[in-house]
Amino acid sequence: MSLDDHPTVRAVRARSSRAAHDAPISAEFIKQIARDCGADDVGIIEFDRAAIAPQRDYIRKVYGKTRALLAIACHMNREPVRSPTRSVANEEFHGTYDHVNETARAIVRALDTHGIPSCNSVAAFPMEMDLPRIMMVQHKPIAVEAGLGRMGIHRSIIHPKFGSFVLLGTILLGREVDAYDHPIEYNPCLECKLCVAACPVGAIKPDGGFDFLSCHTHNYHDFLGNFAQWVEKVADSRDARDYRARVPRTETLNVWQSLSFKPGYKAAYCISACPAGEDVIGPFLHDRDAHFSDVVQPLIDKDEFVYVIPDTDAEDTVTRRFPHKKVQHVASGRHTGSIQAYLFSLSLGFQRGRARGLDLVTHLSFSGASTLDATVVIKGKELQVVPGRHVGEAVLRIAADTQAWLSVLNRDLALADAIDAGLVSHSDDKLFAAFMRCFPL
Repeated sequence: MSLDDHPTVRAVRARSSRAAHDAPISAEFIKQIARDCGADDVGIIEFDRAAIAPQRDYIRKVYGKTRALLAIACHMNREPVRSPTRSVANEEFHGTYDHVNETARAIVRALDTHGIPSCNSVAAFPMEMDLPRIMMVQHKPIAVEAGLGRMGIHRSIIHPKFGSFVLLGTILLGREVDAYDHPIEYNPCLECKLCVAACPVGAIKPDGGFDFLSCHTHNYHDFLGNFAQWVEKVADSRDARDYRARVPRTETLNVWQSLSFKPGYKAAYCISACPAGEDVIGPFLHDRDAHFSDVVQPLIDKDEFVYVIPDTDAEDTVTRRFPHKKVQHVASGRHTGSIQAYLFSLSLGFQRGRARGLDLVTHLSFSGASTLDATVVIKGKELQVVPGRHVGEAVLRIAADTQAWLSVLNRDLALADAIDAGLVSHSDDKLFAAFMRCFPL
């Protein structure tokens, strides 16, 4: 029997044509399917939208046939998220993430029954651990372009109706549609700064700045970085007694709980405190003081461990604003695999408080396994990183062997030992110390 005569081939050819597969499909039809499958809000953008150009190649690696992007939002129950009891709040996060993934999967299956190819991405974890980019589809920029909200100063999407209490997903469509969505015309963020007040590590700045490293170190303590450090502590421990001296019992139980019931967020208080959104704002407008005392103050007053890297802005924040909270010193947990990744990470870990009063142009020169020049400009709270060349007149010069520098960053080699071995050199002791304090390890 020839392929043309096979019953499957004949049946498929009888009910479809190539022309039908090339025609744009109804955007409203796809949106209704998404709503029927459990999405609370949806939007669609074309794949060549300029705003998502930085992630287009990554999306193609997930689904090479992508021609449009369907963004979905599912809203969380507000009161559990606002609870100071983190087990309650975390269950709401995890349950909603599961719902987003289940909804996306159901959408793909429903579209398939109509001959529309698509692929659901992952709302959060699991992610890619062995690629340059662990999150292949970044939902926030897509959601903004699709009209599902705008970014607040807490760096989360604020939906015009559901406020900050939404989680996002993206379905990669293998067909073009007949109409696309666009960003909403206003930002639902009220700039009330309640997220600033609630953040236990001061990651959200009143002027809109954001300290990613401090947020990641505390809020995501039970996620990737701490687990890797915990494994190393287990490996380094001589016996059970030595292990207990290195790792508090609560940390051991936290690791077990994260592995058994999904990792828990230590804060996310910025979401809890946010009063934005049409369905959320009513009580705040009625009595702002009551909103603060009922929602924000319990988070501020919570007696808890706060995980910080020593000698950072976050540690200053805890000791100054939240003296009742317990500081727990940890390492960042990051692993830097290349000088390019190091340069990218500088803006994520920049400590604006440590940079206060600095006016510093630094020329970095890396040699050895890979060669690269770069310029880092620190001017007070502002940071500029110029990879690939030296710009301006340097007041500090740093030269380093590439592998040695990466070993220092990954805490495999002490900085002092690298300097003594001639693998790292600098032009000024005082300025070098000031530079390093701005980017904690």
